Amino acid sequence: MSSTPSLSPRARFLVWLVLALCAAAGALWWWLLGRPVSLPDAPSARIACVSYAPFREPGETPYDLKAFIRPERIDADLRALSQRFDCVRTYSQGQGLSAVPEIAGRYGMKVIMGIWLGRDPVANARQVELGIASAKAHPEVLRGVVVGNEVLLRGELSPKALADYARQVRAAIPASVPVTYADVWEFWLRYPQMADAVDYLTIHILPYWEDEPVPPEHAVRHVAEVYQNMKRAFPGREVMIGETGWPSVGKPRRAARASLVNEARYLREFLQYAGSVSMPYNVIEAFDQPWKRAQEGTTGGYWGIYDVHARAKFPMRGPVTEEPRWWLGWIAGGAGMLLFLLLGAWRRDWRQGGGWGVLALAGGATGMALAWQYRQMLYACRDTLEWGLSWAGCAGGLVTAVLLARWLAARIAGGRGAPLPGGWLRFGWLFLFAMEGLLLVFDGRYRDFPLGLAMLPCVGYGLAGWLSGWTETAAFRLEERFLAVLVPILAVAVVAQDIGLNPTAWLWLGLNLALALPVLVAWRRARLQAHQA
Repeated sequence: MSSTPSLSPRARFLVWLVLALCAAAGALWWWLLGRPVSLPDAPSARIACVSYAPFREPGETPYDLKAFIRPERIDADLRALSQRFDCVRTYSQGQGLSAVPEIAGRYGMKVIMGIWLGRDPVANARQVELGIASAKAHPEVLRGVVVGNEVLLRGELSPKALADYARQVRAAIPASVPVTYADVWEFWLRYPQMADAVDYLTIHILPYWEDEPVPPEHAVRHVAEVYQNMKRAFPGREVMIGETGWPSVGKPRRAARASLVNEARYLREFLQYAGSVSMPYNVIEAFDQPWKRAQEGTTGGYWGIYDVHARAKFPMRGPVTEEPRWWLGWIAGGAGMLLFLLLGAWRRDWRQGGGWGVLALAGGATGMALAWQYRQMLYACRDTLEWGLSWAGCAGGLVTAVLLARWLAARIAGGRGAPLPGGWLRFGWLFLFAMEGLLLVFDGRYRDFPLGLAMLPCVGYGLAGWLSGWTETAAFRLEERFLAVLVPILAVAVVAQDIGLNPTAWLWLGLNLALALPVLVAWRRARLQAHQA
């Protein structure tokens, strides 16, 4: 241990200010999550049609061809859905879903029945066979048969092959049951010849998922414009919106933010619009689908109006609250404050110099940041491995925060303190940020920002670098210098991908700079000193 020079009153004040702002920002963020948000009411609690898939138990997925959903479960689902929906849309045959038309008929519901098509001709033939049999058995229940869903978008069939399947089904089922194909609206414009193979067009309009995402305040206007453009592009043809909705959880895309409030807002405003133009539509979707997180990131699992336990996520009238248990974030902040104070209680010299105050503020901010990260983990983690890695990251963040807070407390108190925690710890954080940055750049559509975890090392190392005069971080290996250059470059690329419209991306950039700049500045100063010598 070596004594450290006393800090100026201005430096002490700035440290206190930064830590106080971090703690206040965390407390405000949690408080805002718990504020009821006033939204326009839906015109009615009933909805015309909703996408239905029963795969919501752990490990269930439609890609598991051996999976089978018991009729009793489907019956319970449709009995509950019949209280709010007139119709359900399915996407495939088999796995128990062939029972949907019969069960739906018991509750006075209609069905838009799906036949799933892909690259495998054998599987396609089986889907078509089952779909034709079901349509023949229950024509009075069906509003239509969807032959293929986003097959052209995925590039798994040519337009000609897809049209042949549609005509095969059209020729085999009763004339009273119309046949359609469903895809995002752009692909209908790209392959307009598909309209000749179907009785009506089914288009998907998902403002959040668009290549150019649309913010919630403009989303319904975007839907109206696209719908009218499609009607003009295919005059005299019926056009149905086969999928539209908004996710309640996930990564912000430009100015489009996935949240419970925005999901409720979009659905209510869309229902008002749909009712005003008497437009056929289907919303996505009835229940959250955890299996979709493997293909579409966290967002994919949270488009449901109900959660996986069949509980309504929000009301159709009155205000909506993003997080009713917001106060848990404040409790986590209090717990962090106590923990940090206990870890510094034996340093009585810190009490007079203000060190304990630094520990309290740093602990409160750390507790609320980790609670933020844990809330994200609840939605994002799919299995034991992801939970284990996430908990390991949180543990590493907590240890880093404690070490940096103790170093800051020692500097503020003007006493003797340990060296700045650097070396492999700092290198490890730079490496993790570089890896996350690469994922955000090259797979950004499906990656979350780990902001709660990122706060801990970034704010701490940023403050420590400034307080040390950019000198105590000067002993770098080549790899560390390389990462310190790479990390902010990747963060700038993330901001650029969202064309500067995503506030979360800007915050990510700021945190990356706070972690990397102390290394870069100290390295630059060391080089200048060596050159002058």
